[in-house]
Amino acid sequence: MKKITTLLLLLTVFSLHAQVVINELDCDTQSIDDKEFVELKSNTPNYSLDNMVLVFFNGSSSGGNESYYKIDLDGYTTDINGILLIGSNGVSPSPQLVIPANVIQNGADAVAIYQGTPSDFPDGTLATTNNLIDALVYGTGDSDATTLMSLLGVSQQIDEDVNNNKDFESIQRANDGSYYVDTPTPRLLNDGSGIILNGLTTTTSSLEYTEGDVFTINFTTEQPVTNSDLVFNFTLSNGSFNTSDYSGNTTITIPVGSTSASTSITLTDDQDDEGDEELVIEIGTLPQEYVTLNNNILIRVLDDDFIVAPWGTPTNPTFGVVSSTQPSGYYNSLDEKSGQQLRQALQDIIADPSVVRVQTYADIVDILKEADQNPANSNQVWLVYTEEGKAKLDFQTTSDNTGTWNREHTYPRSRGGFYSIEEDDIADGPDVYWTTNADSTRHGNSDAHALRAVDGPENSSRNNQNYGPQEYDGPAANLGSFKGDVARSVFYMAIRYNDLSVINGYPDTNITGQLGDLATLLQWHENDPPDDFEMNRNNVVYTWQKNRNPFIDQPELVDYIWGDKVGQTWQQELSVKNNAASTLRIFPNPAKNSINIMGIEGNYSVEIFSLTGRKILEYNAVNSSKQAINLAEGIYLMNIIQDNQRITRKLIVK
Repeated sequence: MKKITTLLLLLTVFSLHAQVVINELDCDTQSIDDKEFVELKSNTPNYSLDNMVLVFFNGSSSGGNESYYKIDLDGYTTDINGILLIGSNGVSPSPQLVIPANVIQNGADAVAIYQGTPSDFPDGTLATTNNLIDALVYGTGDSDATTLMSLLGVSQQIDEDVNNNKDFESIQRANDGSYYVDTPTPRLLNDGSGIILNGLTTTTSSLEYTEGDVFTINFTTEQPVTNSDLVFNFTLSNGSFNTSDYSGNTTITIPVGSTSASTSITLTDDQDDEGDEELVIEIGTLPQEYVTLNNNILIRVLDDDFIVAPWGTPTNPTFGVVSSTQPSGYYNSLDEKSGQQLRQALQDIIADPSVVRVQTYADIVDILKEADQNPANSNQVWLVYTEEGKAKLDFQTTSDNTGTWNREHTYPRSRGGFYSIEEDDIADGPDVYWTTNADSTRHGNSDAHALRAVDGPENSSRNNQNYGPQEYDGPAANLGSFKGDVARSVFYMAIRYNDLSVINGYPDTNITGQLGDLATLLQWHENDPPDDFEMNRNNVVYTWQKNRNPFIDQPELVDYIWGDKVGQTWQQELSVKNNAASTLRIFPNPAKNSINIMGIEGNYSVEIFSLTGRKILEYNAVNSSKQAINLAEGIYLMNIIQDNQRITRKLIVK
């Protein structure tokens, strides 16, 4: 009796919903698959899809015929032709149910309609016929997924690439229930019948405006309006952009016999630095005989109240404006140490498991927006390598990196053995973190000291190459302002994690834990000393990770670890007496063509003497400074004089 009851229940489900089928599928479109869609059809118009769920299954060997995505259909109904279009925002006409681009896998996979709710199908659910209403197993030139077909009770796998034109064709259901492949027909009945909907197009003259601008939104129908005026509303709100950010009429009327109407929107020019924002033109409900051909149009609003920092960009650097926020005595444990003891003492500071934190890879985006903020425009990040500002809003979110910025590992993931885990996809802020130690090499994946904002295509060009003229030397004709920065980030990684090193030459990619070229990086470090941009970056990362890059705070340490002072005893410079908050540093030393004096504020004079006591050079400077020198190789004495205080240092010229 129990079996009979179950059978009757199953037959009831099918009788109620057998009229809902998968009518069309376009799983593989051009470029980044931003026009993929699935279309459902009911035998009767305006049919409720409550208590139904659309589930996608991965038919690959690694996917195990399990679900990877599902869509709750509660609250949705088919249209006047019995169609519900589900797709990304690039599909035209606009889908009634919008999903992200590049979600639907290409095959061999399946999509199925079930009686139920999303909670019935957590990711990883094995395909089943239980409560199944309709299913389509498909591919794009793939071998048949026979196991998946069996699990769904499907006898045929449909190939979107049957005509070798998968980018411009879709799988469509014929009236007899069979499938064929043809030019996509979203939001239309496949046989060309049904009511032809009047399409509405929204346009603006630009996709980018500045606060205070007035712009026009035009609305145009394909055919003249008939019967009664077309009246509809639209909204512009999106995230922090709301009704306080604009004024203008958002109710539109296209009169009978006409095909167009327009409205003017004035963007509020306030005095607040809110950052660049994006408004979204979203059309409200239209009468059933109309359809939007485009919708959810993104318009960028540039904030003209951006902040300009008091320090310079890496291509126009300043020195001494930004002070280190290192705690008092942060590096004291390094004093009187040399060789391996110095390396270990340094690691003990920057990898201290009781203090140091690690954030997620998603958190890195927020860290970079602050740490790599363009000093000339607070609404931008400064891009390493290409040496330019880029809007923070242009962070890459799809597989297409053109015109975007993303996260660059200066020590490449493939060379370091880093990887992401599921939790890395969650940006949970500075107060949620992992503990870490020197053996936690995986955490190099999201160590902000070695991650930089980078132009998307340039990141791909660098790939996992070693640094140096034989592999990656940066874009042609740039200023090389990034070189010292990336050198110090690589040096940091080599001390921070036990399994990483920086070596001479160009190690092969199959040797994990090695990156070159050390000789090049030492030269880059010497020629491009830490500036205010880099010091500010060090301070920002410290607020998240609770550790610092010591080679920014104490650049001379590089020589004691890898350079010509290996084996010598390290001793921090003493502070200038009348400027106790700063630490005087002369860098590089040994020097070649120039010297940098760092960690001093105000006016001072510099005298350089030979060992015989002859004055060779004298000049005045303000704050941290860089000075070209033209001195023969040898040893000299430098006097730094400020407010009758004199500090003498030895200068070596190579």
